[in-house]
Amino acid sequence: MTPLLEGVGIALESLRVSKARAALTILGVAIGVMVVMVIGAIISGFNKGVSDSLQRSGPTTFWVGRFWQAGVVISDGSDEMSPWRRNPALTVEDARVVATVPSVAWVAWEEGSNAEVRWENKTQSSVSIQGRSAAWPNVAGGDVSPGRSFTDLENQASATVAVINTKLAELLFDRQDPLGQRIHIQGVPYTVIGVFNPPPQLFGGQPSPQAIIPHEAFAKYVQHWKGWMDFLVGPKPGVTTAQAMEDVTEAMRLRRGLRPGQDNNFAVVSQDKFLEKLNSMTLVFRLVMFALSSVGLMVGGVGVIAIMMISVTERTREIGVRKALGATRREILWQFLVEASTLTLVGGVVGMVGGAVIAGLLALLTPVPAHVPLGSVVVALFAAAITGVLFGIYPANKASRLDPVEALRYE
Repeated sequence: MTPLLEGVGIALESLRVSKARAALTILGVAIGVMVVMVIGAIISGFNKGVSDSLQRSGPTTFWVGRFWQAGVVISDGSDEMSPWRRNPALTVEDARVVATVPSVAWVAWEEGSNAEVRWENKTQSSVSIQGRSAAWPNVAGGDVSPGRSFTDLENQASATVAVINTKLAELLFDRQDPLGQRIHIQGVPYTVIGVFNPPPQLFGGQPSPQAIIPHEAFAKYVQHWKGWMDFLVGPKPGVTTAQAMEDVTEAMRLRRGLRPGQDNNFAVVSQDKFLEKLNSMTLVFRLVMFALSSVGLMVGGVGVIAIMMISVTERTREIGVRKALGATRREILWQFLVEASTLTLVGGVVGMVGGAVIAGLLALLTPVPAHVPLGSVVVALFAAAITGVLFGIYPANKASRLDPVEALRYE
């Protein structure tokens, strides 16, 4: 421990004596570590925000849709580049079959479009119109208050009732009570029966105006792009997600007459699978983070070589004295490696503090959900220390190889 503490002490003393030179040395390391911290905080915050959003819909809930492919899907309009065309569209009958599966507690299906919404002399264009089944509050998060949501009987009867979110209520009715008011969606009147208070947005900000109506009324009265219905499924208490997914898959295969060995022409996706794909997508950003931080660490490493070479030159006589008194090459090498690692570790701490401050400001002042994970801190400090070791090997090796006689003669 004595050589370790001695090396740390000498390195800190050099920081105190040669502030400008040491600052330039640790600047590159600090920038590299700061990049790691900030980008890591943004990526982790984004992943955590998505995970929290999924948890609000129920940790065991899973998705059933026509086609699923994570990442960017590029299509030129041809059948070959549009694989979803090979899968039949999901229907309400499919959803009702899934709802009869013994391991399923509820099914919430939906389709969507954009339309103009009018109330008296006020009009809002491009409002999100969602046609949903009565089970939609199970997965939407938030709550309907004041008022209520529509029932399954109202959905089956194509009742012209609507639940509007707080943003649309504010735009149309200002401070008036929206309950009981008649709004027009594509010319059809709907009675407002509830106001939906949505959960916090992933990146903050205000939600877009939205109206939620019974799916049967949506299919009957609202112009929309057909073929993209999907639904969320909730397993019964005590039933695992995997078991419910297996049962739903079997029910869908039987309904569509798929033989053993044929691929599914629908998708059943769990939240874990979605998060797994999300993490693979953010891998690109992590690689960019690694590349940018590597540049900063390399710049800092070059500075370490420079300052350590100057240190070896200035302490040549000291090295000669130590060798004359019996210090081995290993002890000299260890001392200078500890000094180099200490310099870069100080740079790492500076970068870590700076990155944490920036991440905190991002989370406080912007809608970016920055979150600094402990892993980023450990990786950043480890990378800083390793940089000192790697780039400190050459000057440390040069110091350990000095001839004691020649070193004692150095002026």
